[in-house]
Amino acid sequence: MNPPWLSWVLLPLLGFLCGSVPFGVILARAHGVDLRQVGSGNVGATNVGRALGRGWGFLCFALDAAKGAAPVIVAGMLTGLWSRPVTAMPPAQFLGWIAVVFASLLGHVFSPWIGFKGGKGVATGFGAMVAMWPVLTWPTLLALGTWIALMKFSRIVSLSSMAAAWSLPLWCGLLLPWPAAGDPGSPWWPVGTTAVLAAMVMATHRANIGRLLAGTEPRVGRKTPATIAP
Repeated sequence: MNPPWLSWVLLPLLGFLCGSVPFGVILARAHGVDLRQVGSGNVGATNVGRALGRGWGFLCFALDAAKGAAPVIVAGMLTGLWSRPVTAMPPAQFLGWIAVVFASLLGHVFSPWIGFKGGKGVATGFGAMVAMWPVLTWPTLLALGTWIALMKFSRIVSLSSMAAAWSLPLWCGLLLPWPAAGDPGSPWWPVGTTAVLAAMVMATHRANIGRLLAGTEPRVGRKTPATIAP
């Protein structure tokens, strides 16, 4: 059995440090652009795409997803939770593993390298949750499908991201197996924790919600001129 400090201290710390790497700022700076002075001022993939082009936005999304996935995979391997079904995972073990997800998300949102500010956490949260094999992998991929479907019709990234985040607890409840008598695990833990994650995503989209209500939220395809950093 792994010592408690591994699951509850060191591994979440690893998640926070990995999540805190501001790839969007790094990519923009390499092009002479101060990302925090462009468009929405956000340091995530959407604003990178506006400032540098769609390809760079996709690269930033992939890097942000990878920095969420890496510590979760390491934590799963070290604690023996990787590939274990939810019905065989006691709640304390599940909560210890998903604490790494929360930590990586917090590292992205409150990065110490850029003044404890950051992005909205959608890409990092996606990478972290899809890496929780198999507990959250399929629900997260279906949430991605929800995002793609809504983007096709709305062309609004923030709306699609928030709806996809809230679809995740629903997919968990529908897809995860319910335990037989005597099994320790329960889908209620993934449902509850992903609902908390969805609430965190909503909180990081407060400004977007205001623009959505005002009808001023930008749609994909609208270009924003870049500001060249001094």
